[in-house]
Amino acid sequence: MSDKICLITGASSGIGFAAATELARRGITVVLLCRDRDRGEKAKAEIAAVGGSENVGLLSADLSSPKQIRRAVTEYTARYDRLDILVNNAAIVPKRSTLTEDGLEMQFAVNHLAPFLLTNLLLETLRASAPSRIVTVSSGMHGQARVDLSNLQAEKKYKAMSQYAVTKLLNIYFTYELARRLEGTRVAANCLAPGLTATGIARDFSPFTRFFFRKFGKPKELGAETVVYLAISEEVEGVSGKYFENMKAVRSSIRSGDREAARKVWEISARLAGLG
Repeated sequence: MSDKICLITGASSGIGFAAATELARRGITVVLLCRDRDRGEKAKAEIAAVGGSENVGLLSADLSSPKQIRRAVTEYTARYDRLDILVNNAAIVPKRSTLTEDGLEMQFAVNHLAPFLLTNLLLETLRASAPSRIVTVSSGMHGQARVDLSNLQAEKKYKAMSQYAVTKLLNIYFTYELARRLEGTRVAANCLAPGLTATGIARDFSPFTRFFFRKFGKPKELGAETVVYLAISEEVEGVSGKYFENMKAVRSSIRSGDREAARKVWEISARLAGLG
C-alpha cells in the first residue's frame, strides 16, 4: 500500500486522527486537511512518528468556506498526482445557530456542503486514480432526522442535535446519489456510522454532556475502525453505495433511501456550492 494516498478531513483529533494514524502505520501516505494549522502540525508530527515523516502531508482550510476548500484542492493537486482514498470525516455541532461568512448555517456548511464540494472538486483525480474510494462519516442519529427541503439550514428553528441529525442524513443522501452517478467508474462511495465515540465534538455543550461522551463513548481508535476498513479492506473492493456499522453493511433508515429527495438535495447543494 506504500503507493496509495489518502486525504482525510478533520484529522487533527478524534476519529480522523486515529484513522490517519492507522493508515500511516500501514504505509499509506496520509494528507491531513485541518482548519487549525498549529493543531494540524502537531497531529502531523505525532502521525509521522508512527508512519514516517515522508508519509504525512498537511493542508489547512476552514471547511465552512467554499473558497478555502477550492484553494485546498488546488494545493493538493499541485503537490500530488493521485488520490486513492478520500475520507470525509470533519463535523461540528455548534450549540447555537451560527452563520458562515457566506451566510450559510454552520453545521450544514461543514457537515454536508464541505464534503459535497470537496468530493466533487476531487472527482477527476479520483477517477484517474481508480480503483479509488470515497468514505464519508455519517451517524446513527440520521435515523432521527426529517428533512425539509425548504429548511435544510434550520432557518425556521435551530436545535443543535436535530440539525446534526439532518446533516448526517444528508451525508447518506450524498453517498447514495454519488454512488449512482459513479457507476462504472471504479470509484466507490460508501458511508458509515462510527457509533458513540469519546471525541471533542460535544465541546460546546454542558459539562454533563461532555462527561457522557467521555464515560460512555468508545475510544477514538475503535470509532475509526470502520473508516479504516472502508478505506483499505479487500473485503469491500468494488462495493459502493452502502452504509456500514461495525465493519458490516447494514440498512440505513427508510428515509435515507428516498432517491428523489437525494437528487433534489444534490441539486440544491450544487447550486449553493457554486457547481452549477
